[in-house]
Amino acid sequence: MKVVLLSVFLMSFILTGCSSNPDRERERQMQGSAEQMYEQAQSYLNSGNFTMASQTLRNIESRYPFGAHINQVQLDLIYVYYHVADQDRALTAIDRFLRLNPNHVDADYVRYMRGLVHLQLEDNAFHRLVGIDRSDRDKSYSEQAFEDFRQLLERHPESQYAADARLRMIGIQSRLAQYELSAGEYYMRREAYMAAARRGQYILESFPQVPEVEQALELMITAYDALGLEDLRDDALAVLRLNFPQHRLAGG
Repeated sequence: MKVVLLSVFLMSFILTGCSSNPDRERERQMQGSAEQMYEQAQSYLNSGNFTMASQTLRNIESRYPFGAHINQVQLDLIYVYYHVADQDRALTAIDRFLRLNPNHVDADYVRYMRGLVHLQLEDNAFHRLVGIDRSDRDKSYSEQAFEDFRQLLERHPESQYAADARLRMIGIQSRLAQYELSAGEYYMRREAYMAAARRGQYILESFPQVPEVEQALELMITAYDALGLEDLRDDALAVLRLNFPQHRLAGG
């Protein structure tokens, strides 16, 4: 009886081994294939062939969603989408990565890239508007980029991207101030002087450190003068003289 039981046990073990060995072999083959594809994707990236890199990385992501390289594949895709200016895919990949990996070691990089993508969208919008005289230009991309960098600094103050994010935030504030100046000049041409003055005041209150403050004060002085509001004009002129004594209006 013991011999029979032992024979049954050995047969079961052999059958189990036969069924599991092909599975393990298939796993090894899949892993090897994923490794080879990822190496090829890296080769494309290094040579600047972003089209083929994107295609290869997407293939890895779809075929091996739980592979060892999946997070790095997704990070590489974000980089590729940014470099080919595919902002929709970049933002989708960024939001998905942060949703699934909020505490990933490279989360600071992903948030940094989100800011860069929104700045890229802002540049595209600006180029479309070159030569167009309008005061209602969409500044939402700049504002969103500013918020992206602010979150990066808040969540990852020691990040290697923090210093560059701070510089970009200053640049964004300057760009937003330029939007307000453009709008103010638009209103001045249409003799909507109070609306123009409010744009200048907004710059002083929201972006007091940007160089455009000088132009904002000039805008306010001119607008208040046109409205006959001498006290407000003189207040703005006093601030101009104090901070920008070399301005042409400061010596008057």
